[in-house]
Amino acid sequence: MQVFHGSYTKIDEIDLSKGLLSRDFGQGFYVTKFYHHAETWAQKIGKRYQTEGFVTEFVFFDTPFTEQLCKVKHFPEYNEEWLDFVVMNRNPATLAFVHDYDIIEGPVADDKVQNRLDDYLKDKIAKADFLKELTYHEETHQICFRTIKSLLTLERIDTNMTSDVVHIGEPLVEALMLDHDIDEVFAADLFYNSDTFAKLSNASTGLHLKPWHEIYELLKKELGPNPSVKRQ
Repeated sequence: MQVFHGSYTKIDEIDLSKGLLSRDFGQGFYVTKFYHHAETWAQKIGKRYQTEGFVTEFVFFDTPFTEQLCKVKHFPEYNEEWLDFVVMNRNPATLAFVHDYDIIEGPVADDKVQNRLDDYLKDKIAKADFLKELTYHEETHQICFRTIKSLLTLERIDTNMTSDVVHIGEPLVEALMLDHDIDEVFAADLFYNSDTFAKLSNASTGLHLKPWHEIYELLKKELGPNPSVKRQ
């Protein structure tokens, strides 16, 4: 999966100690699959540090090996379990709360949600009403890496070839959607978790210099005639 981190500067090395304590999933290094969300944050924090901001791109290897190496928690959507977990991490009264997950993935308590979260913590809104409001909130996404071993599943993409990879990726995902009648999320998941994408992101292979249709032939050969099996 291709993911992004927005900051006031380029990230060459990840320092977990620089993460803030009172974040949704605790102290750690955060990324998102949505480039525009990372870009917005980079611009916001860049103004604070008087820079233009920078989006660093990574590949997250969400594989069976990751599940074996790390203790992983997935929140597929805004729900009561997610809310209770975020409250424990963000509530000043419970900042001592420490969980033992290495990687946590789920929605974001962005500015809009945070304002209502404050109301919830002050008993100005009932939990049921707050959760109902969240069902209408736009889709958000974040992954928090909290431990050194969790960072073994994350690899920075060579920023010199980022535009090439992004440019090539779009027609590949579209071709998968058309050829196999699958949605964009599924097609993107297949592509960004494929060996073909890993090779495409590695400048030494030179694959990013090939025409997209040649790369697509490699991807088709890797995925086989029925890519839906890959999801199981």
